[in-house]
Amino acid sequence: MTQVLARKWRPKSFAELVGQEHVVKALTNALTQQRLHHAYLFTGTRGVGKTTLARIIAKALNCETGVTATPCGTCRTCTDIDAGRYVDLIELDAASNRGIAEMTTLLEQAIYAPTSGQFKVYIIDEVHQLTSQAFNAMLKTLEEPPAHVKFILATTDPQKMPITVLSRCLQFNLKQIPQAQIRGQLAKVLDLEKIGFEDEALGLLARAARGSLRDSLSLLDQAIAHGGGRVETASVRAMLGSVEREYLFDILGALRATDGAALIAVADRMAERSLSFENALQDLGALLHRVALVQAIPAAIADEDPDRAHLVEMAAAFGAEEIQLLYQIALQGRQEIGYAPDEYAGFTMTLMRMLAFTPAAGGVPQPRATPAVVPAPAAAAGGAAQPSAVAKKKISIEGDWTTFVGGLPLAGMERMLAHNCELVSWQDGRLELRVAHAQRHLNSRSYLERLQQALEVHIGTKIKLEISVGQVDGKTVAAVRDREQKEQLSEAAKAIDGDPFVRDLIENFDARVVPASIKPLQ
Repeated sequence: MTQVLARKWRPKSFAELVGQEHVVKALTNALTQQRLHHAYLFTGTRGVGKTTLARIIAKALNCETGVTATPCGTCRTCTDIDAGRYVDLIELDAASNRGIAEMTTLLEQAIYAPTSGQFKVYIIDEVHQLTSQAFNAMLKTLEEPPAHVKFILATTDPQKMPITVLSRCLQFNLKQIPQAQIRGQLAKVLDLEKIGFEDEALGLLARAARGSLRDSLSLLDQAIAHGGGRVETASVRAMLGSVEREYLFDILGALRATDGAALIAVADRMAERSLSFENALQDLGALLHRVALVQAIPAAIADEDPDRAHLVEMAAAFGAEEIQLLYQIALQGRQEIGYAPDEYAGFTMTLMRMLAFTPAAGGVPQPRATPAVVPAPAAAAGGAAQPSAVAKKKISIEGDWTTFVGGLPLAGMERMLAHNCELVSWQDGRLELRVAHAQRHLNSRSYLERLQQALEVHIGTKIKLEISVGQVDGKTVAAVRDREQKEQLSEAAKAIDGDPFVRDLIENFDARVVPASIKPLQ
């Protein structure tokens, strides 16, 4: 029976592992120097190599050539571990064996010496799903482990693990694998399998895998079956529900022409083919990202890229701030599509929102900046390629920070942060703000990143935002508005106090004014 690709091409050595060079280097050095830890914790999303690394370490510890960073792969120990039948390698799935009974049984066996190898290796997958009682039972062994026992824990959610367990493990965070590396590995596998493929199809599979090499190989199996033994772009698009580029460029063209009827017509054509509207918004966001790259760094898109001509055209047709806004709307629309009456309604409403906020439709009162995208001169001319100039929006931040930031369409905690900061300096794309000690809790990385993103969308260019904590001079939006409200309240109180009717009530009917009830007129 044919073995699935994800199992057949599972890495069997550190050298075969893809995309985790930082972890491989650290483990290789530790094994070479015989600096072994009793407990390792691998964290990361699914399919990035956590349990694969654990099994390679088990071979490195028990290979019959001795502890090594390069296990032979041919001895009985190595082959038994690869086949999943090595008696001193015990794997536990905490998702289905999470109680104290299972953990107690496992730990009772740990005290006995290994049967054939130098170490007993316990791999516990999805360890965060263990109960608190099971973690407590494990903790004693982690504190005083037998010399012949090694624990290798793997989890997608380390934040759910007790800190007492985390502190006793050597932790490695496995990153999502870049699309380029996934694509290269898929090409390598297909070459070895002698299966024909189209490059664009591999790009679609790599993107759909979202950083998981295992998922990409599972998708590749499906693509081979779907394509009748070949991996072709059209077949993969149909399998994934991906959207052809022509639909996306038609959408941008309709937005450029502010043609709502054309937008709906594109959506209708997509609906006729039962294409995924959620995937369409994802692909549209990716396309807008590439347009933004052309506007800012034309050389980032290769001359041989089949989309380059379209991208250059769209980069010239839209301003940088418009592309940023459309990108934000696409992302937001994708997040909200699950709440829409149906996918078609969610998708078309997102398109209508894009149309409403284009300057020509009267949505955003900002002029369209047309970048002059200059193609590179021919090599025969002997000249160097000239970067394109991108029109940028000039800002008057220094003049009146409170007016500037008060007019931004901010919401949530980034709005709170912006309104409690005062301007320190703005120079060469570097914006420095200061927040008072009393509001220092607002100066978190996530709030700063959200504020920076909002500022970049409004300004139409990348900036570097830095926020410090210190003494402020009362020039924040919040402070200015607080003073204004106090002044308005004081004026309202004076008006009430001087009102003849109110004075008459006080003097003749023993009435009194309740200060808390005074509200200035809006």
